[in-house]
Amino acid sequence: MGEEKEGTSSSLSEGLAPRDPDDLPKSPPSSPNSSTRKACYAVLQSWVSKKFMTGCVVLFPVAVTFLVTWWFIQFVDGFFSPIYARLGFDIFGLGFITSLLFIFFVGIFVSSWLGASVFWLGELLIKRMPFIKHIYSASKQISAAISPDQNTNAFKEVAIIRHPRLGEYAFGFITSSVILQRDNGDEELCSVYVPTNHLYIGDIFLVNSEEIIRPNLSIREGIEIIVSIGMTMPQVISPVQRIPYQGNRIPLNRIM
Repeated sequence: MGEEKEGTSSSLSEGLAPRDPDDLPKSPPSSPNSSTRKACYAVLQSWVSKKFMTGCVVLFPVAVTFLVTWWFIQFVDGFFSPIYARLGFDIFGLGFITSLLFIFFVGIFVSSWLGASVFWLGELLIKRMPFIKHIYSASKQISAAISPDQNTNAFKEVAIIRHPRLGEYAFGFITSSVILQRDNGDEELCSVYVPTNHLYIGDIFLVNSEEIIRPNLSIREGIEIIVSIGMTMPQVISPVQRIPYQGNRIPLNRIM
């Protein structure tokens, strides 16, 4: 019995005693082929992800342009396509072409004296409607801003003014010009419209004409900058030579 106890205690002591590091089982070393395979897989995965994102970046504006254009064609085509469907002509795009011709002939008609008179009577009727007149006025201001006629209600120039504090600038549009009569001489002020959210929501500032930076940008380019929240901003903006405004000037008698 004593020998059995001694054998049991010796086996337990051997199990609890720390083993020699050389006696521990060693994991097989990783082969050079497996490490090379992992590196190649990581490089391939990175290359595939970069090319996939590049494809998304390239195709996204194309897809958006296609969808918007397709929606616009379907929307315009829907004005006259039901008429052609009743007549038995089911040709896609025929209503779109008819709508373009209709808009063209409306422009010719409104440019005449009779058309301008009819349009003025219709506009007078719309402006007397309680709710519709506000929608029509806002829509007309936007359309007048990009009108090729550049009438008195349209934007005159793109302007850059110091706003809201020194060292910061804001894009705006010059809408009119006024003369401020003061004791030490007259001062020319420009009415600058600065959009704050959309083109029909913004603030109006009276800024000295000498303090306005007039960039070499067209009205359409300025509207694109505002609508795209600055994403279409050119890398270099150069000022143009100041051209005096030739429109109607409203004198302000001693407002200061």
